[in-house]
Order: sequence, then structure tokens, then C-alpha cells
Amino acid sequence: MLIDAILQHLAFALCLALLSAGTVRLMIAYPILDHPNARSSHTRPTPRGGGVGVVLAFVVGMAALYFGAAYARLPPPQFLGVIGAAVAIAAVSLWDDAADLRFSLKLAAQAVAAMVAVASGLVIDRLALPWVGQVSIGWVGLPLTLFWIVGCTNALNFMDGLDGLVGGSVFLAAVILCVVAGEEGGWFVYAASLLLAAGLAGFLPFNLHPARIFMGDVGSQFLGFMMAVLAVAAARFDAAAVSFLIVPLLLFGLLFDAAFTLVRRALMGERLAAGHRTHLYQMAQRSGLGVRTVAGVHWGFVLFHGVLVTLFLQMTPSSKPLIVLPALAAQIVWAVYVARRVRRAGLTWAAG
Repeated sequence: MLIDAILQHLAFALCLALLSAGTVRLMIAYPILDHPNARSSHTRPTPRGGGVGVVLAFVVGMAALYFGAAYARLPPPQFLGVIGAAVAIAAVSLWDDAADLRFSLKLAAQAVAAMVAVASGLVIDRLALPWVGQVSIGWVGLPLTLFWIVGCTNALNFMDGLDGLVGGSVFLAAVILCVVAGEEGGWFVYAASLLLAAGLAGFLPFNLHPARIFMGDVGSQFLGFMMAVLAVAAARFDAAAVSFLIVPLLLFGLLFDAAFTLVRRALMGERLAAGHRTHLYQMAQRSGLGVRTVAGVHWGFVLFHGVLVTLFLQMTPSSKPLIVLPALAAQIVWAVYVARRVRRAGLTWAAG
């Protein structure tokens, strides 16, 4: 019986992957062109907006989930609020892909989407602390949830600058999350991560180096928002209470690079909203590492973090937060390695 259900889910996911792929092909045939500039990693005009395929596959899957699988959805207010906010942020992001909106407008749209999710009841209300375990955080959960959703949305958007890096990383993270949530009985997280993986499976073949199309903000911001939401949903709504830390752990490589770069640029006095090519992944590529190599390293991080997740599930509540230490150690090693390559190549960390 279980095997039959799994096969049915995989068959449905395959249909959604084909829907995503067909949509991506249309976006290539009728492109929104991304013209290279001084901050680009590509050298020729390339279509962007391929994330539309991921969004469409996810929305179709969610509609089927809402009407046909009540056991695997959040209560209606949370479900409709979250999906509505995700679609809205995707629509604004597609507009941005076509018209290059101001960062302040994009940030405002992200904040509104996050507030819609929070208003629907999606709030972090407890955290696990080392040697303490689960603790209630009360009203602090509201600003913390807003910060997490907006921060994760932007982090994935900032990191989407190299063929296959974000798409492949989130695909692997979604697959791992799907398996974990299924084993833990977190059915909404299981279904949503399966739908994300299906949409990305249809998109990725067109985005591997050399990319025929880029994800665009419509894809990267949508994925960042949904992965942030799944982290909160995993901790807050599922009966099994899959921990909030699992998603940040799976995405740790992307989140570390975004945070490291933000802090470094702030300390250097640079304008944070200005475009640049000084993320760790960008500096690694500029120092001579191949695009496939850099993307592969980040895929490797996700797989490593997937192993850490399996260990995390076996740990006591008070020790679970310590699982981030080996993930952090791996990122520090990567940062030091990239810094040495940058120095040998005579590159500068300053934007420009």
C-alpha cells in the first residue's frame, strides 16, 4: 500500500516536472533577455524567468493538494495565506525580471508577503537552545519569523548568479526534506517539498552550464520564500513537529555565503543595495574555478548537510543546535580556500 502511494506521488511529480519543462521551453522561445554587464557571470544575452516553470508546477500541485489531499495541507487560513503570498511574490519578481524594479520596491513586496504568511498564523514560537532544549520565545517569534522569511528570500536571490548553483542546491534540499518529512509524518512539508523538487527537475536541464535560461528573480525569490515558509511550517504546524533547524541546515551553504558577503561589504563601507560580483561563489569562479565545479561544491554542501540532518534527528533536544558546528566548519574552510585563490589571482574584494 505504501509503495503504491509513493509510486502515485512520483508519477504526479513527473507530470509536474514535464509541465515545468514545457513552460521553461516557452520562456526560452519568447524570452525576457538578461543582457550581460560588468557584474554578470555570463557573456551573451540569455533568457531569464525560467522560474515561471517551477512556480506553475508548484501552484498546480498545490491546487490538487488542496482539493484532493486534506491530510497533507495546513488549515485553510494558513494554506491559502501562504500560497497566495508565494504567488504574489512570484508575480512581483516576474515584473522585476521584465522591468528591473528598484530594490526598495522588491524588499517591500517581500515584507508584505512575509506579513501575510505571519498574519495567517505562520509564526516561530519556540526554538531549541544548546544544553537547554525547546524554549518558548513569545512575542519575539513575530519579528524573528519576518526576519527569517525576508532574509531567506533575499539570500537565495543573491546567490542565484551561477548556472545551476541555486537550482541544483534547492532541488537536492527539497528531495532530502521530502524524505525526512515523509518519515516523520510531516505531510504538508512532504508534499510541498516534493512539488518544489518536481518543478526544479523540469527547470534544471535548461539551467546547467552553459545555461539556456536563468531562473530569474521569479524563481529565486519564490524558492527562498517557500523554503523559509517550510522551515516554519515544519516546526509549527506538523503533528510530528519536524524541527525548524532542518531547512536552514540544508541551505547552510547558501545562507552562509549571503550572510558572510553582507557583513564583509558592510564592514568595507559599501552600499549594500548596489550590485557586485564579490560573493564567495563569484570570487571562486573569478579566481579560475569552473562554473560546474563551483556549483558542484555547493551541491556537495547540501548532501553533507543532509547527512547532518540524519544525525540531527537522532540527537537529544538540548544538543540539536550543535549540529550547525560541522556545517559552519565546512564553510570556514571553503571561505579560506577561496580567499587564498583570490589572493593568488590578484583579485580585489571591493565591488566594481
